[in-house]
Amino acid sequence: MRRLLIILPIAIGLAACTDAPPSGPQQGVKASFPPGAVVNVIRVDALDSLPLRGADLVAPDGVLTPAGFLDVDPAPRTIAGRNTGNDPWRSSMLGNNGISQLPNTQFAAPVNAQDRLLLMVSTAEITLPDPVAYRRNWQNYHIRVSFGAGDNQADVRDIAAPEPPPG
Repeated sequence: MRRLLIILPIAIGLAACTDAPPSGPQQGVKASFPPGAVVNVIRVDALDSLPLRGADLVAPDGVLTPAGFLDVDPAPRTIAGRNTGNDPWRSSMLGNNGISQLPNTQFAAPVNAQDRLLLMVSTAEITLPDPVAYRRNWQNYHIRVSFGAGDNQADVRDIAAPEPPPG
């Protein structure tokens, strides 16, 4: 009976954790006017298992404005770790902070780490053909993005156009 009283709260706690939102980056497509970026350029950021092959701004009258820039990173990675104190390739000018100049400095072997995202990170930029018309009627615009590998562009999605920045 005591074991049941100990196991029951643990089982309830584990059951509560199953509905937790997933951590880490989530798939999706987002369009925005990034602060500090080029004025009148919409940036489309996509995180998907397929590469972004095209992004078009669709005006209310059906006129398409294609993206002028498109970049796909198939599996981005970050490298982290630590350097040894007596690394001969790093001088104090490059940020070694004088550690290698201390007498009898001994550190453990360097530990290197690498993280790889198993999704494709895509970026596209669409220059507005008529910024004044877009500001007046941006709610009726949308962005059509197409995903696919090779000649197969099977996945086409429409997303809302972003609100223009103030001013």
